[in-house]
Amino acid sequence: MPVRRRLLSPAWLVFSLPLYLGLRLLPGLAASPWGVGIGVAVLIGACFLIPISVRSRDRFAWVGLVALGFFSTLLVMTVLRDVVLLCTRVVFGAAAFAELVRPSAIDALIVTMLFTFAGFLGARRPRLVSVDIPIARLPVPLHGFSIAQISDLHVGPTIRRGFVERLVARVNDLEADLIAVTGDLVDGSVEQLSSHTAPLSKLAARHGTFFVTGNHEYYSGERAWTNELERLGLTVLKNEHVVLRHDGALLVLAGVNDIGAHHFDPAQRSDPAAALHGAPAGAGAKILLAHQPSSATAAAKAGFDLQISGHTHGGQFWPWNHFVRFFQPFTAGLHRLKNLWVYVSRGTGYWGPPNRFGVPSEITRIRLVPEPT
Repeated sequence: MPVRRRLLSPAWLVFSLPLYLGLRLLPGLAASPWGVGIGVAVLIGACFLIPISVRSRDRFAWVGLVALGFFSTLLVMTVLRDVVLLCTRVVFGAAAFAELVRPSAIDALIVTMLFTFAGFLGARRPRLVSVDIPIARLPVPLHGFSIAQISDLHVGPTIRRGFVERLVARVNDLEADLIAVTGDLVDGSVEQLSSHTAPLSKLAARHGTFFVTGNHEYYSGERAWTNELERLGLTVLKNEHVVLRHDGALLVLAGVNDIGAHHFDPAQRSDPAAALHGAPAGAGAKILLAHQPSSATAAAKAGFDLQISGHTHGGQFWPWNHFVRFFQPFTAGLHRLKNLWVYVSRGTGYWGPPNRFGVPSEITRIRLVPEPT
């Protein structure tokens, strides 16, 4: 194996990063037995518990995935602590540095625990986010047309039937005109998760529930999931559109496959222009469901008024929310690209650690409103 690949291998990282934590934190915790005990427990968890339990699909997965989020935050806190200690030594001298070693190690652990707990609550309790989006020349019957969006639910090891049932009840309470599910619904096969996604059959809206694929559907068996969701009553849009008549006005709702779908099936290459082909030119609004915000350039060129997306999780939890912008054109919320509005959900669930610190999960209620004159 080349040297570069060896240095970046997951096994090397799993053991080297806890070693860094141990070398940096344990000396500061050594002044008290409980401090050493906690520090050793963290190292054991990082080295052995996390790699074993993150592969689990039973209750043991909770332990590993919570620990993974804790470990991620502790790593950040330890790096920040090292920066503070270095600055203290340079500016104030060795004596001030020595006085800060022990309390800063304890503070790093306490802050990490608080962030992990707060992030857990944010992950398990999606907020309702309401947003009004102005559409040019919007017909009067479409004023206030509402869309309930859920995205990136990631039904899997720790998001199970109970969570989905509560979500369905909350979405139905919105009494939206349509429901949009913008991909990354599952992390696992139909055989593993069908009993947990079954409550989706109870989603109810005037014009129905529509789904587009995300990248995780292709990891989990896209064709099987497409068939299962259609069996549950969801309409799957794959580079195609439907025309909805709402109180006499026409609205075009289109959907595209995930922008990376062609890597799994060349026939499923994402194509917003194809999704809009044949749509009535006089429709009051043209809306695209696309999992990734990076579909926006093609959507704007195709002539859509609004794209509704997810995928980014808004970065999921601090500080990673500050890095998403390097990989996607839009991170979260409402944005404008030429004549196209793009709304990006922070996601209704989470992937991996049940942690949403600083980046709350959301159920989104979108209303179409006329553009101010």
